[in-house]
Amino acid sequence: MATAPLAASLPARTFSSARPVPCTASSQCLAIRIGRSRPASCSARVYLSTGRGRRAQAAARASSAAGAVGAPADTFPAALLFDCDGVLVDTEKDGHRISFNETFAERELGVSWDVELYGELLKIGGGKERMTAYFNKTGWPAKAPKTDEERKEFVASLHKRKTELFMALIEKKLLPLRPGVQRLIDEALGKGVKVAVCSTSNEKAVSAIVSCLLGSDRAENITIFAGDVVPRKKPDPAIYLLAASTLEVDPSSCVVVEDSNIGLSAAKAAGMKCIVTKSGYTSEEDFVSADAVFDCIGDPPEARFDLGFCAKLLEKQFVS
Repeated sequence: MATAPLAASLPARTFSSARPVPCTASSQCLAIRIGRSRPASCSARVYLSTGRGRRAQAAARASSAAGAVGAPADTFPAALLFDCDGVLVDTEKDGHRISFNETFAERELGVSWDVELYGELLKIGGGKERMTAYFNKTGWPAKAPKTDEERKEFVASLHKRKTELFMALIEKKLLPLRPGVQRLIDEALGKGVKVAVCSTSNEKAVSAIVSCLLGSDRAENITIFAGDVVPRKKPDPAIYLLAASTLEVDPSSCVVVEDSNIGLSAAKAAGMKCIVTKSGYTSEEDFVSADAVFDCIGDPPEARFDLGFCAKLLEKQFVS
C-alpha cells in the first residue's frame, strides 16, 4: 500500500531477505457488486448495491452467460496471485492489531490501536510504514530515539517482535483460512496454474500462514513474494510485476484475488484482472474498478467462483 493519509516446511521459492521459519504446529452467485456483505460467516446471500442498475444488469447478463461457478474455460490463467491478510485469512482485527498492541505494551510505549483506528491505518501499506506514519502524525513515544536513523531501527525492532507474536497465533491455528481458499488453490495447482502469494506483510508471517494453514505439500508449490522484496509497496504494482516476471508469465494472463482498494489498485496498475473478496475491514468499501466482487471465495454449496470463472475474466470484464 503507498502511504495515504491517516483517516511444517516452508515453500522453497520465497522471495525475501528474511530466512524461512518452519511451522511448529504438528452458489452459485452472480458476478456482481456486493453491498453489505458478511465476510465472517460467508453467507450465500448476495446483496446488490443500490444506484448501480446498469452495472448490476450488465454483470447479471455476463454471469448468466458464463456462470460464476463451473464456467467452462479453454484457457486457464497462467497464474493465480493471492494477497495474504484479508484474503487467505482475515487476520487484521484479531491478529495483526492485537500483536501490535501487545508489542506496544511490552515496550511500555503508552500506545494502543483500537479497531476503528487500525482500520484507518490499514490504508497505509506495510507494518513498519504504518507505525512510522502514526508516530509522525501523533508524536513519537517518549522512549523512542530522536534521530531518523535510530527511529528506523526502533520501528524495525517493534515490527520484528510484533511478527513473532503474530506467528505464535498462526502456529496455534487460532486464525482459520477464509472459506474457499484451499479449494481454489487446489483447483489451480491441479490444473497446472502457477500460484503465488503477494503481500506487503513480513515474509516470515506470510510463510507461517501458508505452511501452517495450507500445509507443507501445498506450500512447496506456492511462491511467496512478501515484505521488503520490492522497494515500493501496494498500491504500487511492483510486487505483482515482480511475481509475473519471476513466474515467467504475462501480467495480462494473471488473475489476482485481493480484499482492499490499495491491493486492487496495485493489481490493475500491473495490468492484471482482479477479483475482490471483501474482508472484515473492507466490507463497506466501493471497488468500482474491480473485475468482480464477492463476500468470499466460498465452499460448496455456497461457492462463489472457481477457476473457470477466473478464466472467463481474462475474456471479458464483468464489472466495468
